[in-house]
Amino acid sequence: MTLSSSHAVKNTASLSRGAEDTLSVENLEVVYNHTIQVLKGLSLRVPQGQIVALLGSNGAGKSTTLKAISGLLPLERGHIETGRIQIMGKDIGNSPPHVLARRGLAHVREGRCIFADLTVEENLIAGSYALASGKPDYEMVYAYFPRLKERRKQRAGFLSGGEQQMLAIGRALVARPKLILLDEPSLGLAPRVVAEIFGIIERVNREQGTTILLVEQNAVAALGIANYGYILEEGRVMLDGTVDALLSSPDVQRFYLGHGTGDAGTMQSFRTLKHYKRRKRWLS
Repeated sequence: MTLSSSHAVKNTASLSRGAEDTLSVENLEVVYNHTIQVLKGLSLRVPQGQIVALLGSNGAGKSTTLKAISGLLPLERGHIETGRIQIMGKDIGNSPPHVLARRGLAHVREGRCIFADLTVEENLIAGSYALASGKPDYEMVYAYFPRLKERRKQRAGFLSGGEQQMLAIGRALVARPKLILLDEPSLGLAPRVVAEIFGIIERVNREQGTTILLVEQNAVAALGIANYGYILEEGRVMLDGTVDALLSSPDVQRFYLGHGTGDAGTMQSFRTLKHYKRRKRWLS
């Protein structure tokens, strides 16, 4: 997936300190089972109307960050030790997931998590219960995902992987969220399908003004539509910057884009390299 000229213009946007934040996370520390610390002072910002990518290898803390924001941590015996999360300028405290959904937050979890025994149409109806007011706009969802309209009477469990991912995103859109947390939308999908879905994600952001925090291991796909990016390693932000800055960084090219590794397409993690600890500028 490559950056088009329209992406290049969009990606010059930076996280201006004057921009209004849809999401703000400050010094977040998360622990599971009262013993395993996963996030270690993580901070990030997602300005209104932008796409921010959260990148990193397995176990870096990306999914945990989303679960902390959407209130799902208690379901997995996790809790926030310290830190603050604000959505639209208001502390979310210990708000449960259904309350956050009514406030305009949608979380599309890794693995799609659709209702396999319900039809496509019934899945979308289920998503409408998060609407705070107004009527659900199913036709808007079908306009972005025409295949869902074709299969609206089909059981969701019989859809292809790509169609299930479209349904998961569509179900979130029904509730007209102000902020969508997208967790690994490319997981297990063919490159052609990934390109199609990421193109639709960008259209939703542009046409609906929906703010998006995108968690991905596919750095090329994520940076192709994002305005800004954060790179996590072992529960900490190791690097952040505009997309143009990240794409031009030799370290990002080597560790996340597979350039200069001697094995094309092979990404490396910072922590697997002997000189990792000597790169003090990554630890600031």
